[in-house]
Amino acid sequence: MKKIGILTSGGDCSGMNACVRSAVRTALRLNIEVVGFRKGYLGVMKGDCIDLDSKTVSGIMHRGGTFLQSARSPEFKTPEGQAKAVEMLRSLQVEGLVILGGDGSLSGALALHRLGFPVVGIPASIDNDIPFTDMALGVDTALNNIIYAVDCIKDTASSHARAFVIEVMGRNSGYLASIAAIASGAEFALVPEREFDLAEICQQLRQRFEEGRDNAIIILAEGASSGQAIADSIKDAIGFETRVTVLGHYQRGGAPTVFDRLLASRFGKKAVELLVSGNHGVMAGLSCNTILATPIEDVIRGEKRPQDEMLRLAEVLGI
Repeated sequence: MKKIGILTSGGDCSGMNACVRSAVRTALRLNIEVVGFRKGYLGVMKGDCIDLDSKTVSGIMHRGGTFLQSARSPEFKTPEGQAKAVEMLRSLQVEGLVILGGDGSLSGALALHRLGFPVVGIPASIDNDIPFTDMALGVDTALNNIIYAVDCIKDTASSHARAFVIEVMGRNSGYLASIAAIASGAEFALVPEREFDLAEICQQLRQRFEEGRDNAIIILAEGASSGQAIADSIKDAIGFETRVTVLGHYQRGGAPTVFDRLLASRFGKKAVELLVSGNHGVMAGLSCNTILATPIEDVIRGEKRPQDEMLRLAEVLGI
């Protein structure tokens, strides 16, 4: 290969810039030109790209988000949009594409692969619900952001004898909520994967209050319920002063942790090596500290990462 492209798609996460940097530097060592497409698949269809070299990617490793930006593209989901993207790639003499993103981004990668265009995917999703990788890019940084926020809120919860419902991201996955609850010592984790009895939670909170423990932290995955609804129910049931904090997009940003910087560097290097070796239509994933390639078709068809082990740990710890 003489020229490859790279894009970041879907929800952003910390570590994307470090991954782009690694892919670019790996390609340059192999005498391969690299272009970066702005705003994901939208940029591919429009041919909106920039040349990437060692100077372009200098000083970006510590930055959160993605300097290539990201955007959703309904047009690319259509066969016409996908054909347009392949035509544009070939007109730009791009011979392979590295794609960073979650489910939707990898589904787009699979579509290009089925059209005969060489692609390699990199899992980047703070929900950590992508099959065939122990950890997706950005998860560790998001968790550290959450833990910092929870620790701060615990201080004021203790000062004012209040319960706090802290809502984190996770429409279909309770990974962030369950791990954050374990790591922060929260009293409860409410996740989409498990039904919960709010009356039982209120009873336990009342018992804690009677024992002299006058504050509590409930971490809620956004897909499990509404934070305000949970807080109102607690206040109505036991009169416990309850506040809600929605962390929202705060979780996505910030400088990536050492773990995410290293994982990003490994993913970027491996993705380029896979393209050059002719191993296309795969996703680079972390398995037992080794970066392995899995067919993207298997990733898309695979079951979402189960959280059973961590949920059982949370139950054992009384969360």
